[in-house]
Amino acid sequence: MTQQAPFWKTKPLDAMTRAEWESLCDGCGRCCLHKLRDEDTDRIAYTDVACRLLDLETCRCKDYANRRRRVPDCVKLTPRRIAAVDWLPPTCAYRLVAEGKDLPWWHPLVSGRPETVHEAGVSVRGRAVAERDAGDFEDHVVSWPGRWPAGARTPPVAKDRRRAG
Repeated sequence: MTQQAPFWKTKPLDAMTRAEWESLCDGCGRCCLHKLRDEDTDRIAYTDVACRLLDLETCRCKDYANRRRRVPDCVKLTPRRIAAVDWLPPTCAYRLVAEGKDLPWWHPLVSGRPETVHEAGVSVRGRAVAERDAGDFEDHVVSWPGRWPAGARTPPVAKDRRRAG
């Protein structure tokens, strides 16, 4: 019996069902951090300030269905928009699939567990500041959302299993 390749390896983004598209989101919350764009250079600066709708524990939107009404500048990602969005983190599954890359070991579709995104240090859990507590966003510029965490590159080594004697 042949095992079928996962949908993200066989379908282009624009051919995915809504359920497939939504499942690509790993729940890291990095895209929900505020970004600052320099008017002169057009460069993006990441901050550790989370959108007011981001739950800092689960790293999921508290009102996903109504997010665009409650936060008008929230960007709805679509297959056509992916190429134009220059601020998606390098770990983003939408970006990876659009670039023809595979999903990493910690992605819930690969691991089978939503917690691996947190265990690998990819999510914003424990690293983000609530928008209402932040003050000036310029005081919260950080580089980590634009980088791969060291722990996310390779899967953890399985712990030694002791033989029963």
